[in-house]
Amino acid sequence: MGLLYYGSESLPSEMPDRILVHVKLIATTKLRRGESFTLTWRHATGVRDGRTSLWMQPAIPLRFVFDEPEPERLDPDLLHSFAIAANSANGLVIDLREVADAGAALPRERVAAAA
Repeated sequence: MGLLYYGSESLPSEMPDRILVHVKLIATTKLRRGESFTLTWRHATGVRDGRTSLWMQPAIPLRFVFDEPEPERLDPDLLHSFAIAANSANGLVIDLREVADAGAALPRERVAAAA
């Protein structure tokens, strides 16, 4: 499990390395351009119920910590889907329960389109 530290919050948020690497690329690309966006995820099964939303903007400190020393391989389709979602009015929405169940994560818009 990777860790996402945001702002002055001392407790990080956990998500699988394979998802966090995609979030990292989307966040750093958008924030480097000065583009803010919302990042939301539904908590994984076994973690407290609910979801977390962050307003990602360049002035707030951000740190990614990965469990694995080697970088995860990027999935071009997932990356494209995350990028489209991050540019939408809803922002990037990830359901970590689906990650555990299906071994992949899809933004809500892609899940709805696939159904």
